[in-house]
Amino acid sequence: MDSSRAPEDLLELAAALRIQGEPFALATVVRCVAPTSAKPGAKALVRRDGTISGWVGGACAEPVVVREALNALRDGRPRLIGLVGEGGRSPGRTEGLLEYAMTCHSGGTLEIYVEPYLTKPLLVLIGDGPVVETLATLGRAADYSVEIVGDEAMREGRGRFALTRRDSVVVATHSDSDGDALDQVLRTEVGYVSLVASRRRATAILERLKQRGVPPERLGRLKAPAGLDIGAQAPQEIAVSILAEIIQHHRSDKDTPAETEGRPGSVLTEALDPICGMRVEIAKAKHRSEAWGRAFYFCCRHCKETFDRDPEHHRAALGT
Repeated sequence: MDSSRAPEDLLELAAALRIQGEPFALATVVRCVAPTSAKPGAKALVRRDGTISGWVGGACAEPVVVREALNALRDGRPRLIGLVGEGGRSPGRTEGLLEYAMTCHSGGTLEIYVEPYLTKPLLVLIGDGPVVETLATLGRAADYSVEIVGDEAMREGRGRFALTRRDSVVVATHSDSDGDALDQVLRTEVGYVSLVASRRRATAILERLKQRGVPPERLGRLKAPAGLDIGAQAPQEIAVSILAEIIQHHRSDKDTPAETEGRPGSVLTEALDPICGMRVEIAKAKHRSEAWGRAFYFCCRHCKETFDRDPEHHRAALGT
């Protein structure tokens, strides 16, 4: 953490990251109720690896800000956080406010606005033809970064991308290369992937992908045939239906790590602090205790010591 940067230095860093095409989130204290160490106007910049520059509060505030900043980078939505200390005054019924009870800061209340600054989402079009050409035009108009990969480039292995959940891929080679392209794309973390094909051909390609060993959960992400069912017939209409489906997918995608926690096969990466209710990243947790055959993780020493003084007092609430 670099807490020495002045707000104007952070804005210079933000401008540099925008030029470099690196996403980040900017957190700003917008309101406080004393006693608090941070004051309105205090800022921090959080990068996608969780690195934080600047300062918006102490040991309890920082993990919450980092986590919500990373969530904002995942879903693209800003958020207003309310941090209420022990004895502090709740911000009240503010629509959209994410309120956290904080037992381990100075006792006042902080409101922090977290705003993500993202790069353009990538739209990869594999193939050619009128649908691809129209999708490229519409995609750029909708502020996507568009990359077109021809059938020959795919066969030569020049169509490899580092795809993320914010990215989209449409496969439309109309050749045997469709299966090869989908096999490669479905093994990435791409958020949306679809195939331009008839239902009969799409079914045949899905069967071949199963035979290749593509996991069922990956195959379940494939939309085939591509596009919303709007009765589209002309290539231009099909392109409109596909872009509409891409937008619908990403605008409704709220599947964050916090929401997948506990699903079959998921790996637990965060735990709730049993004292203050904060989410703690297990791999980076500095404070840990064991009781009743299980581990508990804490955001700070104060919460750990509170738990350790009388674990039985918290047992019923924990359902242990």
